[in-house]
Amino acid sequence: MTYNEYRTHNCGELRISDVGKTVTLAGWINSIRNLGGVTFVTLRDHFGITQLIVKDNNLPNRESVISVTGKVIERVSKNPKMDTGDIEIEVEKLTLLGECKKTLPFEINDSQNTKEELRLKYRYLDLRNEENHKNIVIRSKLLQFIRNYMHNKNFLEVQTPILTSSSPEGARDFLVPSRLNPGKFYALPQAPQQFKQLLMISGFDNYFQIAPCFRDEDARADRSPGEFYQMDMEMSFATQEDVFGVIEDFMNKIMKEFTGKEIDAHFERIKYNEAMEKYCTDKPDLRNPLEVVDLTNGLSSSEFSIFNGKTIKCIKAHCDKSRKFMDEMTKFVIDNEGKGLCWFKYLNNELQGSAVKFLKQNEIDYLKLQTKIENGDVLFIIADEKGKATKLISILRNKLGEELDLLSDTYKFVWIVDFPFYELNDENTIEFSHNPFSMPQGGINSLINKNPLEILAYQYDLVLNGVELLSGAVRNHNPEIMVKEFEIAGYDRSTVENKFPALFNAFDYGAPPHAGCAFGFDRLLMFICNTNIIRDVIAFPLNKNAQDLLMGAPNEVTQKQLDDVHIRIKD
Repeated sequence: MTYNEYRTHNCGELRISDVGKTVTLAGWINSIRNLGGVTFVTLRDHFGITQLIVKDNNLPNRESVISVTGKVIERVSKNPKMDTGDIEIEVEKLTLLGECKKTLPFEINDSQNTKEELRLKYRYLDLRNEENHKNIVIRSKLLQFIRNYMHNKNFLEVQTPILTSSSPEGARDFLVPSRLNPGKFYALPQAPQQFKQLLMISGFDNYFQIAPCFRDEDARADRSPGEFYQMDMEMSFATQEDVFGVIEDFMNKIMKEFTGKEIDAHFERIKYNEAMEKYCTDKPDLRNPLEVVDLTNGLSSSEFSIFNGKTIKCIKAHCDKSRKFMDEMTKFVIDNEGKGLCWFKYLNNELQGSAVKFLKQNEIDYLKLQTKIENGDVLFIIADEKGKATKLISILRNKLGEELDLLSDTYKFVWIVDFPFYELNDENTIEFSHNPFSMPQGGINSLINKNPLEILAYQYDLVLNGVELLSGAVRNHNPEIMVKEFEIAGYDRSTVENKFPALFNAFDYGAPPHAGCAFGFDRLLMFICNTNIIRDVIAFPLNKNAQDLLMGAPNEVTQKQLDDVHIRIKD
């Protein structure tokens, strides 16, 4: 840092060894305590806090910026919670550098209890809060760590375009009108997917980029609307195992550096179908030991109306909770658009619950056999149409893991592998289930000879504590395979040529086998900073409605600006 007339030291620097020195500090007035003849002030800057003793009671308001000069003395009443808690400064000179003239809209040190809309409107004040400030510092350190690691592993950092063409990649594009090309639009990239594959075809070996991505999606706690960042990487002449090796070593070093915790050297792998069967989600939180049991075969023909004709999913948990807890779980399911929750307790070798009387003995026996129920266990059962039952039981599993205190304080990574290449949509037609640029397992032969719904992709996700952190694939590099893939999904050759012209044409000029992935930088940072809200780790985030309350975006523009880009606003 630079030292000049404003400061000779920062506010987190001075120690007991500095007693007797005359120093100059600069920062924000953090607190003021007037004790009559003397006033104690804490001064805060980017680096920390130092206590001052000020004899002049005519002080500027809190959050004003000042520079002070004085002697370092030993504190009589030391503060072990402060790095500078052994010393304080006897102020001889105070200079006002920037006055805080207005009443603060919220208390800086209590911003977490302030409505988020207000915090985001005054984000420059919100970031003065120690925890929020620290998150952005960690963000910077993680960026540096990633770049150092990737460069040391011989990955080349390449920046790809922000203004590109629109392509069907899942989410809505952000469109940018062209002044020089009337009626045509750029799109902000949802990901650098095609560009990184083109880099491999260009002869570069290993690529990475901390890439800005833009998707017009609704906000979630772990998803920022509009703009987010991902650590993007691609490797030539690489297999799935090569990618896994880089990422597992990479994540181990990141977690050790930023959390101090050791994690498994090699991550568990679960096939997609197994994950859906055991956890009813492809994003399982493996800290949670609860598994799902499917009871459909034995109970869907029951005369009990709640079960009849339904998909029936069950979770067994050892649980000594009261009826009130069961009611709360039932309400939780209903609040998540479910019809309700059926539950049974097993006490004294007997199944208990209000619905027992509606089951036949053979159905009770089936239920006990399938769940391997023991005394003290509770069965939580959801019966609904297949898609909804699967979704609800997964959500309930997560809730029970929290409520029953089953989640260990660890980081559990798991690879989800062998994704189906295709799936049926709501119209009962075939569509891509994941990335259409992936290589099908078995190559062209599987596309020709297999039922499309049985084809697997070299596609993989990395999940951390129930959050999808990374997605990747072995890429297709063969134009004929690409045409056949899209043909099965209902697109003809001309669609491929028109929608992905650069990539499709490039494959005809000698494309190497390549594989890669991208992980959510902001999501990883959430875990490192121990927050559940992604906006906490972004310096200037959009709110839940994709609005920048600080800068007032999106906003209206002038008619001339619209005319320049050939846009007319519909009434």
